[in-house]
Amino acid sequence: MKAIDIMKELFSIAEEREYSPYCDVCKAGDPEKEVRKVAVTMFPTVKVIKEAVEWGADLLIVHEPLYFNGREEVNENDKVATAKKELVEKSGLTIFRYHDHPHYTVPDIIAKGEFKYMQLPGRYESTEIFDLARFYPDEPITASELARHIEINLGVKHLRICGARDIPSTVISSVFGSGGEIAFNELKREDSQIVLVGETCEWAYGEYARDAAELGFNKSLIIMGHIGSERDGMKYTRDLLLEKHPELSVEYFECDEVYTYTDKF
Repeated sequence: MKAIDIMKELFSIAEEREYSPYCDVCKAGDPEKEVRKVAVTMFPTVKVIKEAVEWGADLLIVHEPLYFNGREEVNENDKVATAKKELVEKSGLTIFRYHDHPHYTVPDIIAKGEFKYMQLPGRYESTEIFDLARFYPDEPITASELARHIEINLGVKHLRICGARDIPSTVISSVFGSGGEIAFNELKREDSQIVLVGETCEWAYGEYARDAAELGFNKSLIIMGHIGSERDGMKYTRDLLLEKHPELSVEYFECDEVYTYTDKF
């Protein structure tokens, strides 16, 4: 099976719309390459690329960019980006980005995967807003309890909580990855309680949640980190590929969180 055929199949489950010509396309290698082994990851780090090559991958499916910007532009004066590009070219890998399509699939593949591996009993609900999903736990849960549950089940270290910590909540909103205005608007929505986000603006969104709690509102913002908030969605992508194509070898390659912490030393 060719790399382009695998990707077209993944793209086909998303809604039909006009997609960016710079995002979910072949980023390196030959899209017509015959594929037997597929590597899947969140961020295509140097470590992941080397491990995928050692494993013998033909195709590497990634969620985020290779070269630190949306259009994958490489400045020839940037020694880091050019060295990485040389590594990619020598690897022989065909690399496709898979970002917008999973977020425009119903249910959102990234959010669905996060909640699947979170293993919190409850009901998932899609929305019409890009990257926004809601989850209704079977039992009320506080932000502190949820953060601990995520740390244990998703292996995310040092979640940060802004706002109410110990008020039982029945609505969990998710804007995984770079939350931006979508996360802020959800936080301000009257019926929202806990909002999960990958990255956020601390001085605005975090302070809003903190002041809201001090004013008596049940509002919490839990910051998971970009990788911690989306990698299980890419694990779910691996699951989907294995379900559709048991004849392929498909493995998820861990890129690890971008941060290290003093308690690790």
